[in-house]
Amino acid sequence: MVSPSPGQNQFLAALPPDVQRRVFSQLQYTPFAIGECLLGPGERVAKVYFPTDSIVALVSTTTDGHSAEVAVVGNEGIVGVAAFLGGGSTLGHAVVQSTGSAFSMRAEQFMSEFNRHEELYEFALRYCQALLTQIAQTAVCNCHHSIEERLCRWLLLSLDRLSSNELAMTQELIASMLGVRREGVTEAAGKLQKLGIIEYSRGHIHVKDRQALERITCECYRLVNTETERLLSVYGGGYRN
Repeated sequence: MVSPSPGQNQFLAALPPDVQRRVFSQLQYTPFAIGECLLGPGERVAKVYFPTDSIVALVSTTTDGHSAEVAVVGNEGIVGVAAFLGGGSTLGHAVVQSTGSAFSMRAEQFMSEFNRHEELYEFALRYCQALLTQIAQTAVCNCHHSIEERLCRWLLLSLDRLSSNELAMTQELIASMLGVRREGVTEAAGKLQKLGIIEYSRGHIHVKDRQALERITCECYRLVNTETERLLSVYGGGYRN
């Protein structure tokens, strides 16, 4: 079994060697459990996280308890961007969607390196633009596309951040992430299963035909991927879609 390493995070792997040495020396290995809340509304960002084999959902919640995922972060990026954007906190949650691990760094340490190295500064801001693109397109998708299309988009974005075609996810959690009723997820997942695209059983999803999933998803997935690849190509070839 391969031990987790910072280089599994594409952002960290693409840093110039001198920057990488300084950053790596300050990182701490951090295992995640599914459902763990890394950041809450209004909380000061104390740490930034670089996922390796985990997925973190950025979730917005209403005062009456309804919630919806606005973006996902995996091994391409950073959780806790408010630390270096100046606000220090956000109104949303950062919740572990797929168990795994990350490497973390104290926010003040990251800010010190952020202000010291031009390459790190540029990489981080480009990643933030890619993240904002995903958030904006998710808002459009949630308003104008069917639950089936949104489920396909969500599955593809999740698969892009994992090394397998398997997802451990209950229908309740998927419904919460998509901001829809569980019955809608059940119906949409049932259609995909009948088409032979996925297998779903006891909280486990196996994607059997990714190409078919890409054919029937909405344009949001492709738009986000294209713009993310454009922005993160500055990673010196480190970004892998």
